[in-house]
Amino acid sequence: MSNNFSSNKTTNSKAAQRTALAARQKLSSTSGTNISYDRELLLQYATERNAGILSIPIILVIVTLFLAIWIDFSIAIIFSIIVILTNTAVIFTSSRYQKADQTRASVRQWTNKLIAVELLYGFAWSSLALFPYLASGQNLSVIMFAIFLVGIATNALSTRSLPNATLVTTMPLTITVCISLILTSSTLNYTLAIISLGALIFFLYFSRQLHHSEIVSLKHQSEKDNLIIELKEAQNMSDEARRHAEQANVAKSSFLATMSHELRTPLNAIIGFSEVLKSELLGPHQVPQYKEYAADICSSGQHLLTLINELLDLSRIEAGKYELNESAVSIIDIAQDCHRMLDIKAKAKEIDYNFSYEENLPKIWGDERAIRQVVLNLLSNAIKFTPHSGNIEIMVKRSSDGGQLISVKDNGPGIPQEEIKTVLSSFGQGSLAHKTAEQGAGLGLPIVQNIMEMHQGRFDLFSKLRFGTETIATFPRFRNMDAMAAVREKKNKLEIYSETG
Repeated sequence: MSNNFSSNKTTNSKAAQRTALAARQKLSSTSGTNISYDRELLLQYATERNAGILSIPIILVIVTLFLAIWIDFSIAIIFSIIVILTNTAVIFTSSRYQKADQTRASVRQWTNKLIAVELLYGFAWSSLALFPYLASGQNLSVIMFAIFLVGIATNALSTRSLPNATLVTTMPLTITVCISLILTSSTLNYTLAIISLGALIFFLYFSRQLHHSEIVSLKHQSEKDNLIIELKEAQNMSDEARRHAEQANVAKSSFLATMSHELRTPLNAIIGFSEVLKSELLGPHQVPQYKEYAADICSSGQHLLTLINELLDLSRIEAGKYELNESAVSIIDIAQDCHRMLDIKAKAKEIDYNFSYEENLPKIWGDERAIRQVVLNLLSNAIKFTPHSGNIEIMVKRSSDGGQLISVKDNGPGIPQEEIKTVLSSFGQGSLAHKTAEQGAGLGLPIVQNIMEMHQGRFDLFSKLRFGTETIATFPRFRNMDAMAAVREKKNKLEIYSETG
């Protein structure tokens, strides 16, 4: 309970810390989202700008050669040089930001620097509006409009990670081009001016949408990274908890093994002396009740010894120290012995106690003591929970896969389906076990499961409420000994020769 409370307290504390950190970063962010997002967006912007270190000059060379057809070549060269120089300033500033320490760099300060050089870059492009007045009477409105579209499209895409930079680099060009078109007093130019404003609004909106998409992408990436971190933390906590659980399990198994040995020594003495008192070997008791008390002590001691033995077996199995001593054994012989051993208990409850087996079953390769324990546990449970005048059927036969199985079926009250998983777990007891006077520790069936697993076999429990229970222990086919031919030694008949006649 305390562990759950401390775990919840730690989780709530981490959640509060994350909330406070998110609020602090949001307040210091230039975009109103997260300071780490701003750094990432600035880095993307700088990368995009540096990627245009060759593309922008190539575009300007093409524009210069195109403009030289209508205006003086030197003027076109001057325009290209101005734009290239301001573009170089943008790239230089972006490169400096990329090389700066991202964790210590002031996002707001670098944003202002980048916007300032972008503004200069936008004014350099705005000189394009002067070309119609330098064209010696030729109408360059359409040419200027085409170059304008190329310019704002290129700048909008390059600065999409920094919307304010998109605004300052495209607004001067748009204003000067629109003014230049309006001053020519032509219907076509008025139309081009309106289209230019529409193009500006479209590219600004498009840039904002791209910026929003990148923020959403960064949020998803951040959530994924946080989830990975939390999963790693959970995995580390799980590994640590598993390590502690394994240590506790080893300590428990060692404790159980030690205490079982320590308890069995005096308990054997108690059982022995109580049997002496019960049988009145030293003379009859003057008080008749003493014999009944001695019988109670003996039966209680036997029950306690059984529980201790089960604890010891389970602890040895969990510690991996339960080793099989395998040999060729007969399941039929073992089942018959166990049937005879528990016959008195069955008769005491007037149970119809039947045993049947299939003929010509071969021996199997297994641990006789462990298999005997399996059969005894199954029969003991059946007798324990079968009511007076009930019925128990024990059957040994071949399984469907060619192996061998032993089935113990009773017509007792059965087990509810939701409790089957409980009764198969260590120390697990169903509601019926709590109502009986003779209770165990809930270790019989788990021990049976483990022993069958060690034999590479299978244990199944089928039960239906008010219809009884059937338990089946199945040994695999490869443990059958019928694959080996019996060794028979042919003996010669004794021949007696007489030397007489």
